[in-house]
Amino acid sequence: MARIRWIPETEASGESAQVYADWFQNNPGRPRVPDILKCFSLRPDFFQDVVGFSNRVHFSDGHLTRRLKEMIATYVSGLNHCPY
Repeated sequence: MARIRWIPETEASGESAQVYADWFQNNPGRPRVPDILKCFSLRPDFFQDVVGFSNRVHFSDGHLTRRLKEMIATYVSGLNHCPY
């Protein structure tokens, strides 16, 4: 059980519903918003900031390609037994 209160997708309304809808639009094929992002759902403005920052840092090419970053993240998550 989560210790941080968040808004499930099915209960979202207003700004929270909009940021979820935007996230789904930018992540086609994903069945749900990751819990690590849902913890920001009570502050939709901050949710948008976190997603934007994450996209710039993790999901854009730089010194490392996105593909390589994803491989590193997957490997580290496996080592940490993390579902993300």
